[in-house]
Amino acid sequence: MKKVALYLAEGFEEIEALATADVLRRAEVEVELVAVGGNREVLGAHDIRVVADTLIEDISHEKYDMMILPGGMPGTLNLDSSKILKKQIIDFDLESKYIGAICAAPLVIGKMGFLENRQATCYPGVESQLFGAVYKDDLDVVVDGNFITSRGPGTAIPFALKLVELLKGEEMSKNLASDLLV
Repeated sequence: MKKVALYLAEGFEEIEALATADVLRRAEVEVELVAVGGNREVLGAHDIRVVADTLIEDISHEKYDMMILPGGMPGTLNLDSSKILKKQIIDFDLESKYIGAICAAPLVIGKMGFLENRQATCYPGVESQLFGAVYKDDLDVVVDGNFITSRGPGTAIPFALKLVELLKGEEMSKNLASDLLV
């Protein structure tokens, strides 16, 4: 079974995190909610409290096929300030494992230099933080190598379906889209 780490920091965008987790679980992908910040209870940007499965300091990239960074403010800034997360991003990339980021979260990988000369998208106004990326404002989801980026809350379902396609195949993604009336 494919396994994904979905990172939650205080102020995360709930739609992006929870819709993505939901769609992946419907596709029978194991999703582990990983708290960044030392507490398993994480408050979203719109005051929805989520209890994560584990803490970031208790995981290792070896057991995951993909990592996902939801956006939101100040969630993205809290992700960006995590040294542990940045080390895990490096580890995922070294093994060419998928790294998904939506909304403002692509700035985390952009500031680390991973998007230079790669196509990427993000929430409008964040593109200056992608540092050398080929910004695509006409696509809701962009895949370039092992990096998957998306624009924001309204693109969470297409983002999640693209992640399903990458992990479980196009047929699974299309069937799930049909079931979800997308």
